[in-house]
Amino acid sequence: MPAPATICVYVGLDAFGDGLMKLPFLRALRHAFPRARVTWLAGKGRSVFARELKPLAAGLIDETLEDAGIGSRLGELWSARPLAGRRFDLVIDTQRRVLTTLIVRRIAHDQFVSGAAGFLLSGPKPRLPYRKPAAMVRQMLDLVEVASGRPARPEAPIALDAGVVRAAEALLPPGPAYVGLAPGAGGREKCWPLENFLTLSESLARDGATPALILGPNEEGLADRCAAVPGAILPLQAAAARGIPVAPMLTIALARRLKAAVANDSGGGHMLAAGDVPLVSLFGPTAPAKFAPLCPRLVVLRAQDFGGETMDRIPVDAVRRALAEFGV
Repeated sequence: MPAPATICVYVGLDAFGDGLMKLPFLRALRHAFPRARVTWLAGKGRSVFARELKPLAAGLIDETLEDAGIGSRLGELWSARPLAGRRFDLVIDTQRRVLTTLIVRRIAHDQFVSGAAGFLLSGPKPRLPYRKPAAMVRQMLDLVEVASGRPARPEAPIALDAGVVRAAEALLPPGPAYVGLAPGAGGREKCWPLENFLTLSESLARDGATPALILGPNEEGLADRCAAVPGAILPLQAAAARGIPVAPMLTIALARRLKAAVANDSGGGHMLAAGDVPLVSLFGPTAPAKFAPLCPRLVVLRAQDFGGETMDRIPVDAVRRALAEFGV
Protein backbone atom coordinates (compact mmCIF):
# COMPACT_ATOMS: atom_id res chain seq x y z
CA MET A 1 0.00 0.00 0.00
CA PRO A 2 1.40 3.48 -0.88
CA ALA A 3 2.04 5.86 1.98
CA PRO A 4 -1.23 7.59 2.95
CA ALA A 5 -1.61 11.22 1.98
CA THR A 6 -4.51 11.80 4.37
CA ILE A 7 -4.93 10.31 7.86
CA CYS A 8 -7.83 10.66 10.29
CA VAL A 9 -7.12 9.78 13.93
CA TYR A 10 -10.21 9.25 16.07
CA VAL A 11 -10.21 9.93 19.81
CA GLY A 12 -13.17 10.34 22.11
CA LEU A 13 -11.76 13.50 23.68
CA ASP A 14 -8.47 14.78 25.06
CA ALA A 15 -8.09 16.14 28.57
CA PHE A 16 -4.79 17.81 29.45
CA GLY A 17 -3.13 14.70 30.89
CA ASP A 18 -4.42 12.55 28.04
CA GLY A 19 -2.88 14.91 25.52
CA LEU A 20 0.54 14.77 27.15
CA MET A 21 0.43 10.96 27.16
CA LYS A 22 -0.52 10.93 23.47
CA LEU A 23 2.44 13.05 22.33
CA PRO A 24 4.67 9.97 21.69
CA PHE A 25 1.92 8.54 19.44
CA LEU A 26 1.76 11.78 17.48
CA ARG A 27 5.54 11.91 17.14
CA ALA A 28 5.63 8.29 15.98
CA LEU A 29 2.78 8.86 13.51
CA ARG A 30 4.53 11.87 11.98
CA HIS A 31 7.82 9.99 11.85
CA ALA A 32 6.13 7.09 10.02
CA PHE A 33 4.18 9.34 7.62
CA PRO A 34 6.12 12.61 7.35
CA ARG A 35 4.15 14.01 4.40
CA ALA A 36 0.61 12.98 5.35
CA ARG A 37 -2.08 15.48 6.29
CA VAL A 38 -3.27 14.44 9.76
CA THR A 39 -6.80 15.21 10.95
CA TRP A 40 -7.35 14.73 14.70
CA LEU A 41 -11.02 13.90 15.30
CA ALA A 42 -12.37 14.31 18.85
CA GLY A 43 -15.73 12.63 18.42
CA LYS A 44 -17.18 13.05 21.92
CA GLY A 45 -15.76 16.25 23.36
CA ARG A 46 -13.04 18.84 23.27
CA SER A 47 -9.37 18.34 22.53
CA VAL A 48 -6.45 20.08 24.19
CA PHE A 49 -4.70 19.92 20.82
CA ALA A 50 -7.10 22.62 19.64
CA ARG A 51 -6.53 24.61 22.82
CA GLU A 52 -3.92 24.40 25.61
CA LEU A 53 -1.56 22.06 23.75
CA LYS A 54 -2.16 23.45 20.27
CA PRO A 55 1.40 24.85 20.04
CA LEU A 56 2.84 21.38 20.75
CA ALA A 57 0.79 19.89 17.92
CA ALA A 58 2.25 22.19 15.28
CA GLY A 59 3.82 20.00 12.61
CA LEU A 60 2.22 16.89 14.09
CA ILE A 61 -1.48 17.65 13.52
CA ASP A 62 -2.75 19.58 10.52
CA GLU A 63 -6.41 19.84 11.50
CA THR A 64 -8.33 19.30 14.74
CA LEU A 65 -12.09 18.67 14.83
CA GLU A 66 -13.77 18.91 18.25
CA ASP A 67 -17.16 17.85 19.58
CA ALA A 68 -17.90 16.08 16.32
CA GLY A 69 -20.80 14.07 17.75
CA ILE A 70 -19.38 10.83 16.36
CA GLY A 71 -19.15 7.51 18.18
CA SER A 72 -21.82 7.47 20.89
CA ARG A 73 -25.24 6.42 19.58
CA LEU A 74 -26.42 3.14 18.10
CA GLY A 75 -28.43 5.05 15.52
CA GLU A 76 -25.21 6.33 13.94
CA LEU A 77 -24.80 2.90 12.38
CA TRP A 78 -27.75 3.65 10.05
CA SER A 79 -27.53 7.43 9.65
CA ALA A 80 -25.45 9.32 7.09
CA ARG A 81 -21.76 8.52 7.03
CA PRO A 82 -19.66 10.45 9.56
CA LEU A 83 -17.82 13.40 8.01
CA ALA A 84 -19.94 13.00 4.90
CA GLY A 85 -18.15 14.08 1.77
CA ARG A 86 -14.68 13.38 3.17
CA ARG A 87 -12.52 10.35 2.52
CA PHE A 88 -9.18 9.41 4.08
CA ASP A 89 -6.44 7.09 2.92
CA LEU A 90 -6.07 5.87 6.50
CA VAL A 91 -8.36 6.03 9.55
CA ILE A 92 -6.87 5.11 12.94
CA ASP A 93 -9.28 4.48 15.80
CA THR A 94 -7.42 4.92 19.10
CA GLN A 95 -10.21 3.73 21.43
CA ARG A 96 -11.53 0.19 21.98
CA ARG A 97 -15.31 0.42 22.53
CA VAL A 98 -16.74 -1.82 19.79
CA LEU A 99 -19.87 0.26 19.08
CA THR A 100 -17.74 3.37 18.66
CA THR A 101 -15.36 1.46 16.40
CA LEU A 102 -18.21 0.27 14.19
CA ILE A 103 -19.35 3.89 13.85
CA VAL A 104 -15.86 5.27 13.18
CA ARG A 105 -15.31 2.54 10.60
CA ARG A 106 -18.10 4.14 8.55
CA ILE A 107 -15.90 7.16 7.82
CA ALA A 108 -14.97 6.74 4.17
CA HIS A 109 -11.48 5.28 4.00
CA ASP A 110 -9.07 3.05 2.10
CA GLN A 111 -7.44 1.53 5.17
CA PHE A 112 -8.79 1.20 8.73
CA VAL A 113 -6.78 0.38 11.85
CA SER A 114 -8.33 -0.30 15.26
CA GLY A 115 -7.34 -2.37 18.27
CA ALA A 116 -10.96 -2.94 19.34
CA ALA A 117 -11.96 -6.58 19.88
CA GLY A 118 -8.37 -7.70 19.42
CA PHE A 119 -8.02 -5.97 16.03
CA LEU A 120 -11.02 -7.97 14.72
CA LEU A 121 -12.43 -4.91 12.91
CA SER A 122 -9.07 -3.67 11.66
CA GLY A 123 -7.84 -4.09 8.11
CA PRO A 124 -4.15 -4.68 8.78
CA LYS A 125 -3.49 -6.58 11.99
CA PRO A 126 -0.47 -7.15 14.25
CA ARG A 127 1.61 -10.26 13.91
CA LEU A 128 0.43 -13.18 16.01
CA PRO A 129 0.68 -13.97 18.81
CA TYR A 130 -0.32 -10.47 19.93
CA ARG A 131 -0.69 -9.40 23.55
CA LYS A 132 -2.14 -6.00 24.35
CA PRO A 133 0.39 -3.93 26.32
CA ALA A 134 -0.66 -2.52 29.68
CA ALA A 135 0.59 0.97 28.83
CA MET A 136 -1.82 3.21 26.93
CA VAL A 137 1.13 4.84 25.17
CA ARG A 138 2.41 1.47 23.98
CA GLN A 139 -1.07 0.45 22.82
CA MET A 140 -1.22 3.58 20.67
CA LEU A 141 2.27 3.01 19.29
CA ASP A 142 1.15 -0.47 18.25
CA LEU A 143 -1.49 1.19 16.06
CA VAL A 144 1.26 3.11 14.26
CA GLU A 145 3.23 -0.12 13.79
CA VAL A 146 0.21 -1.91 12.34
CA ALA A 147 -0.58 1.00 10.03
CA SER A 148 2.99 1.46 8.79
CA GLY A 149 4.29 -2.10 8.94
CA ARG A 150 7.39 -0.83 10.76
CA PRO A 151 8.44 -0.33 14.39
CA ALA A 152 6.97 2.85 15.85
CA ARG A 153 9.63 5.45 16.54
CA PRO A 154 8.42 8.54 18.42
CA GLU A 155 11.23 10.64 17.02
CA ALA A 156 9.49 13.39 15.05
CA PRO A 157 10.54 16.63 16.74
CA ILE A 158 8.16 18.79 18.72
CA ALA A 159 8.47 22.16 17.03
CA LEU A 160 9.06 24.76 19.71
CA ASP A 161 8.58 28.45 19.04
CA ALA A 162 11.91 30.24 18.62
CA GLY A 163 10.98 32.71 21.34
CA VAL A 164 10.33 29.88 23.79
CA VAL A 165 13.68 28.31 22.95
CA ARG A 166 15.43 31.64 23.58
CA ALA A 167 13.57 32.06 26.86
CA ALA A 168 14.66 28.61 28.02
CA GLU A 169 18.28 29.42 27.17
CA ALA A 170 18.05 32.65 29.16
CA LEU A 171 16.59 30.79 32.13
CA LEU A 172 19.12 27.93 31.93
CA PRO A 173 22.18 29.44 30.25
CA PRO A 174 25.00 27.21 28.98
CA GLY A 175 27.58 25.99 31.47
CA PRO A 176 26.09 24.27 34.50
CA ALA A 177 24.89 20.68 34.54
CA TYR A 178 21.21 21.21 35.31
CA VAL A 179 19.13 18.45 36.92
CA GLY A 180 15.37 18.99 36.81
CA LEU A 181 13.29 18.04 39.85
CA ALA A 182 9.50 18.10 39.52
CA PRO A 183 7.93 17.54 42.97
CA GLY A 184 4.29 18.04 41.96
CA ALA A 185 1.54 15.61 40.89
CA GLY A 186 -2.22 15.50 40.52
CA GLY A 187 -2.69 14.02 44.00
CA ARG A 188 -0.69 14.12 47.22
CA GLU A 189 -0.55 10.31 47.30
CA LYS A 190 1.50 10.39 44.08
CA CYS A 191 4.09 12.82 45.48
CA TRP A 192 7.49 11.78 46.79
CA PRO A 193 7.95 13.80 50.00
CA LEU A 194 9.15 17.33 49.37
CA GLU A 195 11.84 16.87 52.03
CA ASN A 196 13.30 14.09 49.89
CA PHE A 197 13.41 16.36 46.85
CA LEU A 198 15.15 19.03 48.92
CA THR A 199 17.67 16.53 50.33
CA LEU A 200 18.35 15.31 46.79
CA SER A 201 18.79 18.93 45.66
CA GLU A 202 21.38 19.53 48.37
CA SER A 203 23.25 16.35 47.37
CA LEU A 204 23.30 17.37 43.72
CA ALA A 205 24.51 20.87 44.55
CA ARG A 206 27.34 19.49 46.69
CA ASP A 207 28.41 17.33 43.73
CA GLY A 208 28.58 20.32 41.39
CA ALA A 209 25.22 20.02 39.62
CA THR A 210 22.56 22.74 39.61
CA PRO A 211 19.14 21.58 40.83
CA ALA A 212 16.37 23.16 38.76
CA LEU A 213 13.09 22.73 40.63
CA ILE A 214 10.18 22.69 38.17
CA LEU A 215 7.20 24.08 40.09
CA GLY A 216 3.91 24.41 38.25
CA PRO A 217 0.96 26.57 39.32
CA ASN A 218 -0.16 24.01 41.90
CA GLU A 219 3.27 24.03 43.56
CA GLU A 220 3.62 27.81 44.02
CA GLY A 221 3.29 27.31 47.77
CA LEU A 222 6.51 25.28 47.77
CA ALA A 223 8.61 27.99 46.14
CA ASP A 224 10.08 29.54 49.32
CA ARG A 225 11.23 26.20 50.73
CA CYS A 226 12.72 25.13 47.40
CA ALA A 227 14.47 28.46 46.87
CA ALA A 228 16.16 28.07 50.28
CA VAL A 229 18.25 25.15 49.02
CA PRO A 230 21.77 26.47 48.35
CA GLY A 231 22.53 26.46 44.64
CA ALA A 232 18.96 25.60 43.56
CA ILE A 233 17.07 27.56 40.93
CA LEU A 234 13.34 27.81 40.12
CA PRO A 235 13.18 28.48 36.36
CA LEU A 236 9.39 28.73 36.00
CA GLN A 237 9.13 31.22 38.85
CA ALA A 238 12.01 33.18 37.30
CA ALA A 239 10.14 33.14 33.99
CA ALA A 240 6.98 34.53 35.60
CA ALA A 241 9.02 37.23 37.33
CA ARG A 242 10.47 38.26 33.94
CA GLY A 243 7.08 38.30 32.24
CA ILE A 244 7.79 35.15 30.20
CA PRO A 245 4.59 33.13 29.63
CA VAL A 246 4.69 29.87 31.58
CA ALA A 247 3.22 27.08 29.44
CA PRO A 248 3.93 23.43 28.58
CA MET A 249 6.11 24.52 25.65
CA LEU A 250 8.45 26.32 28.05
CA THR A 251 8.76 23.28 30.32
CA ILE A 252 9.64 21.09 27.33
CA ALA A 253 12.17 23.66 26.12
CA LEU A 254 13.72 23.72 29.61
CA ALA A 255 13.81 19.90 29.63
CA ARG A 256 16.00 19.95 26.54
CA ARG A 257 18.59 21.90 28.53
CA LEU A 258 18.72 19.44 31.45
CA LYS A 259 21.27 16.69 31.90
CA ALA A 260 18.66 14.54 33.71
CA ALA A 261 15.43 14.89 35.65
CA VAL A 262 13.36 13.33 38.44
CA ALA A 263 9.56 13.46 38.50
CA ASN A 264 6.55 11.85 40.11
CA ASP A 265 3.84 10.16 38.04
CA SER A 266 2.48 13.47 36.79
CA GLY A 267 1.85 15.76 33.86
CA GLY A 268 5.14 17.43 34.66
CA GLY A 269 6.89 14.08 34.20
CA HIS A 270 5.32 13.65 30.78
CA MET A 271 6.34 17.18 29.77
CA LEU A 272 9.92 16.48 30.79
CA ALA A 273 9.79 13.20 28.84
CA ALA A 274 8.59 15.11 25.78
CA GLY A 275 11.87 17.02 25.97
CA ASP A 276 13.72 13.68 25.62
CA VAL A 277 15.63 14.22 28.87
CA PRO A 278 16.94 11.13 30.75
CA LEU A 279 14.29 10.69 33.42
CA VAL A 280 13.91 8.99 36.79
CA SER A 281 10.17 8.38 37.24
CA LEU A 282 8.79 7.74 40.74
CA PHE A 283 5.71 5.60 41.37
CA GLY A 284 3.71 4.53 44.41
CA PRO A 285 -0.06 3.93 44.20
CA THR A 286 -0.24 4.08 40.40
CA ALA A 287 1.02 1.46 37.96
CA PRO A 288 4.12 2.33 35.92
CA ALA A 289 3.25 -0.43 33.44
CA LYS A 290 0.25 1.69 32.48
CA PHE A 291 1.30 5.27 33.17
CA ALA A 292 5.09 5.53 32.87
CA PRO A 293 6.21 8.23 30.44
CA LEU A 294 8.00 7.31 27.25
CA CYS A 295 11.45 8.77 26.70
CA PRO A 296 14.76 7.50 25.28
CA ARG A 297 16.32 6.88 28.72
CA LEU A 298 14.03 6.05 31.64
CA VAL A 299 14.53 4.56 35.10
CA VAL A 300 11.35 3.73 37.03
CA LEU A 301 11.50 3.42 40.82
CA ARG A 302 8.49 1.87 42.56
CA ALA A 303 7.64 2.13 46.24
CA GLN A 304 6.80 -1.59 46.11
CA ASP A 305 10.44 -2.34 45.32
CA PHE A 306 11.33 -0.89 48.73
CA GLY A 307 8.80 -2.75 50.84
CA GLY A 308 5.70 -0.56 50.73
CA GLU A 309 2.97 1.16 48.73
CA THR A 310 3.51 4.80 49.68
CA MET A 311 5.91 7.19 47.99
CA ASP A 312 7.93 7.81 51.14
CA ARG A 313 9.28 4.24 50.90
CA ILE A 314 11.52 5.26 47.96
CA PRO A 315 14.86 6.27 49.54
CA VAL A 316 16.82 9.30 48.43
CA ASP A 317 19.91 7.14 47.92
CA ALA A 318 18.05 5.01 45.37
CA VAL A 319 17.10 8.08 43.35
CA ARG A 320 20.65 9.39 43.57
CA ARG A 321 21.98 6.05 42.26
CA ALA A 322 19.49 6.14 39.41
CA LEU A 323 20.69 9.59 38.41
CA ALA A 324 24.25 8.27 38.47
CA GLU A 325 23.23 5.95 35.62
CA PHE A 326 22.80 9.13 33.58
CA GLY A 327 26.22 10.44 34.54
CA VAL A 328 24.94 12.87 37.19
